[in-house]
Amino acid sequence: MTGLRLMAVHAHPDDEASKGAATSARYAAEGNDVMVVTLTGGERGDILNPAMDRPEVAANIGTIRREEMAKAAAELGVQHRWLGYVDSGLPQGDPLPPLPSDSFALVPIEEPIAKLVAVIREFRPHVMTTYDENGGYPHPDHIRCHEVSMAAFDAAADPEQFPEAGEPWTVSKIYYNHGFMRARMQLLNDECKKHGYKGPFDEWLERWPADDDTFDRRVTTRVPCADFFDARDAALRAHASQIPPDSSFFAVPREFERRLWPTEDFELARSRVPTSTPEDDLFAGVETK
Repeated sequence: MTGLRLMAVHAHPDDEASKGAATSARYAAEGNDVMVVTLTGGERGDILNPAMDRPEVAANIGTIRREEMAKAAAELGVQHRWLGYVDSGLPQGDPLPPLPSDSFALVPIEEPIAKLVAVIREFRPHVMTTYDENGGYPHPDHIRCHEVSMAAFDAAADPEQFPEAGEPWTVSKIYYNHGFMRARMQLLNDECKKHGYKGPFDEWLERWPADDDTFDRRVTTRVPCADFFDARDAALRAHASQIPPDSSFFAVPREFERRLWPTEDFELARSRVPTSTPEDDLFAGVETK
């Protein structure tokens, strides 16, 4: 055991499998303690797998998503903790409809901050990962996940904040996940076409301006984890209600991905330890304690 601990904070079950999953699996396999914290139950996520789009599944979606999350955590080899909030759903329309009254995004923010601080002080991670200020994409729960994570990163170290939540703990670093980058999608899409496959990301790339490298420019840290892409895929498949077998997640042959883009990519948002970028390790500069 190295004594290093990583906490990945996510909004919904399945987010942990699509964002940083191979990195989590790699660090866990190397003997580090890795915990995924899921803020909501994902109850308002659509059933995206036609094979599971049945009334009995819809009626029990909260239970099913908890079962799927347990399977995904086992595939990654990580610990898991629910924070216990209700999925806000993704409002659509113009004007946008109001969120349901029980939504996580409407809960007074001090409450989930206090709960996450308690988990941080119990688990004592050296490093956290979360989403950027836009949530990675503007889902209200993703944006709130960013807000809660960043506030808890600070509050956990402050003995005057939430004293009932345990002894203070200072997290050394916090990162944003950056998995959906245009350069990566273009490279893998081109390779698929070069070998006679249909371009799995054609529609995405048509909507994404070719000169928009916003996310690419923000990356500071590329973690080699190609050996754990299979674990990531197994975790994705565990979320069977959300990830259909023909999902674009699985469309790129893994030998292409391992050869052309063998990393998962992050942005160092805050560090309390000396480090320099670019990095290839989330624990760079961290000493065990």
